[in-house]
Amino acid sequence: MPLEDWQYDIGGVVIGAGTSVQVIETTGLGRPPVRESDVDQPSMDGQFAGPDYWAARQVQFDAAIRIPGNPAACHDMVAALQAVTDAAAVRLVGGQGLALRILRPGRPVKRLTVRARKLDPEYRRVIHGYVPLDMEFLAHDPGFYADEETVTELPLGWLTGGGFAAPVVAPIYVQDGTVAADRPGWVTNDGDADAWPIIRITGPCSNVTITHVASGRALALPTLTLAAGRWVEIDTRPGYRTVTWDNGGNASAYLTPGSRIDQFTIPPGESEMRWTAFDSTNSARLRLTWRDAYIAL
Repeated sequence: MPLEDWQYDIGGVVIGAGTSVQVIETTGLGRPPVRESDVDQPSMDGQFAGPDYWAARQVQFDAAIRIPGNPAACHDMVAALQAVTDAAAVRLVGGQGLALRILRPGRPVKRLTVRARKLDPEYRRVIHGYVPLDMEFLAHDPGFYADEETVTELPLGWLTGGGFAAPVVAPIYVQDGTVAADRPGWVTNDGDADAWPIIRITGPCSNVTITHVASGRALALPTLTLAAGRWVEIDTRPGYRTVTWDNGGNASAYLTPGSRIDQFTIPPGESEMRWTAFDSTNSARLRLTWRDAYIAL
């Protein structure tokens, strides 16, 4: 759904400029709250500065529904907001949230994943078509993300070293299925913060390792064997961090202890991703899906 400047999309309901819901003030879109871990220095003045972590982001809207002479339409707007914020598919499922999309002048649309914490209309003047509205949302992941997902799919190459180099002379060595094929690929995070990919490996293949070349971080599944058409998905996003089969089963046991999902990110800029696996058909695929990540709006 396209947005105009100064509009907000809350789970599909658009408020702000040009709509019946005037947004008077918005707070919570700056620097997130901090979970500090400073400790007092024993027998000394001052403190030791521990790591600072971002806490959940609270976004508050001071708004008002203005539909002069139409109190029924005001009630309908409140009901529409309640419907999207109270949906059982979000409210009753751990880790799920609804999209809060934001467009500011000169900026691309960015989004947060939020849960509604407050939706408080004041009906004292509803007879005149005016309802002040106090709304509060909590983004457990405080980072901003691109509105559109980026998808890159990498086939598994057959040739060692990525191909032939001229001049070609005998003997020519091609993999025979006893050595893991190796295929480099490039991904680009156009934001200025680390992005969290969803990684899908589709068989047939076995003994899979995915490596972010610059950092050396790797996800290894040495005992995994995928039949043709079956897949395993690794979700690195905060609040998810799962490894699942295509039928919904848990596949986390295939990851080695040193495979850190919580550290496997796509940093800003261009990165090389490399994956290895055994595949005698050259039909296995690795798909990475992510949203570019940003520090600020």
